[in-house]
Amino acid sequence: MRLNQLLPCLLLLTFHPALLLADERLSFNRDIRPILSDHCFACHGFDAKKRQADLRLDTAAGAEADLGGYQAIVPGNPQESAVWQRISTDGDDVMPPEDFHKPLSENQKNILRAWISQGAPYEAHWSFVAPVKPDVPPSTEGNPIDAFLRQRLSEEGLQPNPLADRPTLIRRLTLDLTGLPPTPEEIDAFVANDSETAYEELVDDLQSRVTYGEHMARYWLDLARYADTHGLHLDNERSMWPYRDWVVRAFNQNLRFDDFTRWQLAGDLLESPTRDQLIASGFNRCNVTTSEGGSINDEWVFRYAVDRTATAVEVWMGLTAGCAVCHDHKFDPLSTKEFYSLYAFFHSAADPAMDGNIAETPPILRLIDESDEAKMAALRRQAADIDQQIEQRLRSLDYVDPALLDPQPVAESIEEIWFEDGFPEGANVESSGGPPLQLIAPENGAVYSGKLALRRKADAQIAQDFFAKGAKLRVPDSGKFFAYCYLDPEDPPQAIMIQFHTNAWKNRAVWGDQEKINFGKPDTTEKVHMGDLPATGQWVRLEMEAKQLGLDAGTEVSGFAFTQFSGTITWDHFGVAYQVDKAKDPAWSWQVFVEQGVATIGKRLPDALRRQLQGRNYDQWTVEETEQVRKLWLSEIYAGTQSVLAPFKASKQALEQEISAIEKASPVTFVMADLKKPRDSFVMLRGAYDNPGEQVQRGVPAFLPELPGKSDGSPLNRLDLANWLLRPDHPLTARVTVNRFWQQFFGNGLVLTSADFGSQGQPPSHPELLDWLATQFIADGWDTKQLVRRIVTSHAYRQSSELTPEQLARDPDNRLLARSPRLRLDAEVLRDQALFVSGLLVPAVGGPGVKPYQPPNIWEPVGFGNSNTRYYKQDSGSALYRRSLYTFLKRTAPPPFMSSFDAPNREQSCSLRGRTNTPMQALQLMNDIQHVEAARAFASRIILAGGKTAKQRIEWAWRVVTARQATEPEVGIALAALRQHQSRFEQDANRAAELAQYGESSPDPDIAPEQLAAYTMLANLLLNLDEAVTKN
Repeated sequence: MRLNQLLPCLLLLTFHPALLLADERLSFNRDIRPILSDHCFACHGFDAKKRQADLRLDTAAGAEADLGGYQAIVPGNPQESAVWQRISTDGDDVMPPEDFHKPLSENQKNILRAWISQGAPYEAHWSFVAPVKPDVPPSTEGNPIDAFLRQRLSEEGLQPNPLADRPTLIRRLTLDLTGLPPTPEEIDAFVANDSETAYEELVDDLQSRVTYGEHMARYWLDLARYADTHGLHLDNERSMWPYRDWVVRAFNQNLRFDDFTRWQLAGDLLESPTRDQLIASGFNRCNVTTSEGGSINDEWVFRYAVDRTATAVEVWMGLTAGCAVCHDHKFDPLSTKEFYSLYAFFHSAADPAMDGNIAETPPILRLIDESDEAKMAALRRQAADIDQQIEQRLRSLDYVDPALLDPQPVAESIEEIWFEDGFPEGANVESSGGPPLQLIAPENGAVYSGKLALRRKADAQIAQDFFAKGAKLRVPDSGKFFAYCYLDPEDPPQAIMIQFHTNAWKNRAVWGDQEKINFGKPDTTEKVHMGDLPATGQWVRLEMEAKQLGLDAGTEVSGFAFTQFSGTITWDHFGVAYQVDKAKDPAWSWQVFVEQGVATIGKRLPDALRRQLQGRNYDQWTVEETEQVRKLWLSEIYAGTQSVLAPFKASKQALEQEISAIEKASPVTFVMADLKKPRDSFVMLRGAYDNPGEQVQRGVPAFLPELPGKSDGSPLNRLDLANWLLRPDHPLTARVTVNRFWQQFFGNGLVLTSADFGSQGQPPSHPELLDWLATQFIADGWDTKQLVRRIVTSHAYRQSSELTPEQLARDPDNRLLARSPRLRLDAEVLRDQALFVSGLLVPAVGGPGVKPYQPPNIWEPVGFGNSNTRYYKQDSGSALYRRSLYTFLKRTAPPPFMSSFDAPNREQSCSLRGRTNTPMQALQLMNDIQHVEAARAFASRIILAGGKTAKQRIEWAWRVVTARQATEPEVGIALAALRQHQSRFEQDANRAAELAQYGESSPDPDIAPEQLAAYTMLANLLLNLDEAVTKN
């Protein structure tokens, strides 16, 4: 039997020594349900498919049903009850059977017998009944929390501990509310404050700090399964950190927990949602995702919806809903059909089944700050002005269709220049290889025509100048490219090339030794050999057919490159020549264009208009449709306007590129959205994604308050689900929430199993207190800061953690809270504390995850070759010293220090971290580079701020780490250790220098390495004290 299953029985025996006496009234929820749930419900519970002998013991009706002349339970008569007969016998008839491997103890058997004798009264499961606010027991000390706790302590014959001393209190409270220790100045101020409200003032101060939200957010992010990568297969980076930062803001702004719930479950469904509400909806997008080849979309849509359902139920209802994916829940009254009714709320999410291994898997929200919004608005106004200028030119155009002229014009030869005196307007000109491009004037060298030409010199390497992402150039019918080049007779190149970019650099013409230039595959359009090099010392016209290079008429060229291997060459007057018969060319004749159909205008037509015109001849177009297409033709196709409009289009394109650059540089976060047409949802038989059974509608379990349908007949949605969770009569949401906050400060919740309020979970140690906190939380307007304040101002929280022999004997697990718990600090707090006392901590708030020190080769063993998280690239500078909240979390290889101290990998929701105690933890605290560097930086502070003598410095450092004064024996031990280290490093200057340089931060040059090294060892010792790594 697991320890957590054994605890209820141990607690019963510990707290109820008279439990088995005949006159002791038993409670079904407290005394009986845990026994039946652990030993009987698996075969005789809610799950009809797994039920044996058609016997139910989870309901009174089932237990007392006629089973053919006998009953499992006969109230008041154990001897006639089949349950008692079977549990008190032996051999093959005993229950539970031997192969169940969970035999009942004699005490448990006697408890069941006594209960049957008392009439076997059943009770609804405590957590499925809405809490009713109980009266606060009379008490003269503490707040209402203490009244409930003292009543129970009094019943058990125990007394609460006295208050802890002030240094202990401020350290405990500051760590619990901010995740950081107090400074000596803060300790002094609190100790010296003799006001009756000094402690409450300290609480208010700590809750007002930004560090409060950072620390509180960490617990929620465990629940939300937040991480910085997708989690499966390549486990690539995802842009999710704005959600993490929103959680920090929400706690700092004390966002009401009901709104905190609505925004996360359904922020996208609120009317005109704000940016923060949309960011909050990213809670539903924190689940692990994949894009592995061969994955089946339907399977992953199913898995994501199951994860979101199980997570929401665990986080807000504290139930193990995932147990009902394949079959009815074995222990709780949650059927598979009810699970899939909840699942239906999440099944229509609009995110794709495959995440694409990209950082911005839609739906996303781009977070543009106010200054950039203003800049973009100004750029859009400029673009609109250009549109008006284009409109004016089109309106003033005196167009005559050449197809309608008589006689019709004869064909013309046209040369369209793409390069002369510079690249096309608006082009993004780049250079690669060799010196940058050089535009020369006639006085500096040969120019074929115009004012400037392009000259490049290369020394046995490829050199090229090109433009890309600029104005689009179109290949005309029967187009022939030409370019004039001048090869320096004193320094001729060995090969020259002209390249063309469409979707890629795939079309090239080369002259000379083509082997010298390694671009393209020979004898394909990627590398067409045009012959020998042209003559040197003169301008030579090069020509190449567009079709010969694989460039068909109408192809858009988005870039070209002049390339060479060695030598010096000048390029000029580059473009395309073609014959045009205007009367037959759709680029000149509107009549010819419309007769050929709108296919030639392609994607330039708005989607709605293109669909509208599809399958219809132009003579069937409306006047409005004709005007729309004609306007687009004149501006985008008609050759007579292209040269006139080109400068305007180039300017507009530059503005659009600037807008796009601002957008791309802005942070992105995942948000939730639903498909416009919801998916049908079904019971998936045996939990198989491809085995649908009965269709289900969105709904909630029958054992919980009803969620009625909408009056307008529209389907229920996630917002309805969120509002249902927040109903005052909902039995779970408030209880589960206050229990988690309690757990945060006391180590364990009033309900020990914070993720399971069902039959398999533990009953609350103080049920009346739990219900009072839950109902008061709602009455306070779901105010989380007020709830936290109420907990930390209680005597129970403020009392000493000293353990008396009586407490150890009577309450070893501290469930009665006669003392404050003493707990090891969480992983993040341990690291942050070391950075804080060292002075290295960088208090910057928010932003993308950072990558501090990490042992080598942690990511690579689980990384894929094409993953962007295959290799860990450590940050430098301030990023090394940010709070641990901001450490980049790769799910398949989380930060090893964090993992060693039980931080979850965030692959699934985590309601309670474990607390292990391993040798690896001690080794890391002593030897991890982050901690050794922190000790070295702390050593500098000790020397510079701690006083003049070694004794003064030790006393100061001790107080910085533990908040209390060191005793004389402690100072003596530390002083002896310091002297031993000083002697050692004076004899080994190299080791001292090496330790003094540990980490990336620079040591103080005014401190001798030997001294710094010795104090580093002292600082390391203090940071490893039991008091330093625990909270008293």
